[in-house]
Amino acid sequence: MADTSVHEMMRYYTAADEASRLGTGWFQLEYARTQELILRHLPPAPTTILDVGGGAGAYACWLASLGHEVHLIDPVPNHVEQARASSTQQPNHPLTSATLGDARELPHSSQSADAVLLLGPLYHLTKRDDRLTALREAHRVLRDGGLVWGAGISRFASLLDSLSNGFFDQPEFAPILERDLAEGQHRNPTGNLNYFTDAFFHLPDELAGELTDAGFDLVELVAVEGSGWLARDFAHLWNVPQQRERLLAALRKVEHEPALLGASSHILAIGRK
Repeated sequence: MADTSVHEMMRYYTAADEASRLGTGWFQLEYARTQELILRHLPPAPTTILDVGGGAGAYACWLASLGHEVHLIDPVPNHVEQARASSTQQPNHPLTSATLGDARELPHSSQSADAVLLLGPLYHLTKRDDRLTALREAHRVLRDGGLVWGAGISRFASLLDSLSNGFFDQPEFAPILERDLAEGQHRNPTGNLNYFTDAFFHLPDELAGELTDAGFDLVELVAVEGSGWLARDFAHLWNVPQQRERLLAALRKVEHEPALLGASSHILAIGRK
């Protein structure tokens, strides 16, 4: 992993607290919806799951707690340490393994997994050839009929985020946004963590096309947060149970609507080998 985007990613995650992210703000919606979309297609436990780019282990430990055999692979040493620490907190359902690794070269044998999660690599790998390599690695390790979940960040996420969170007018953000919208290549030379790190932002059809180009049959292309992440009073909607269920029900109704897919912060493409 020698390219500068991977170096920037490593630097970003050294400074950012990924371990707590999914428990704060609208990221709670990302977490709940991703869990829902995983369970929608995942066979009953026990299955063998590779969580590739699994970060601090939020999804891996959750799936292990449900009785699955889960192997986490991540390139960031701190993430692997955090995942192992979280695993020790559930001694009856620990992770099967948590190791350093690269999505483009998985340390697992062919046809050894029932499911592969790629919930980060497809936007952290900024070159299409690298993303296809990661997807083909997922295809290799999956058994026939196995499933992959590939997450992308929407091409329009930085525009919507900047408008919603008040940094659209910041001069140093203007060239970042201009390139995002023009080509999907997100670069942040400022050091401002609010602007994220180097990444690739997909158009919905691009994400689906990469899965099919890697040999998968597309099962579903779905908005994760939909437009819910832009809610003005998200905390109220999320913390009042009745309003939370109304929000989730509304987002399900429009989760496949082509005209709204790009309004979601994350898009999830689910493929079958």
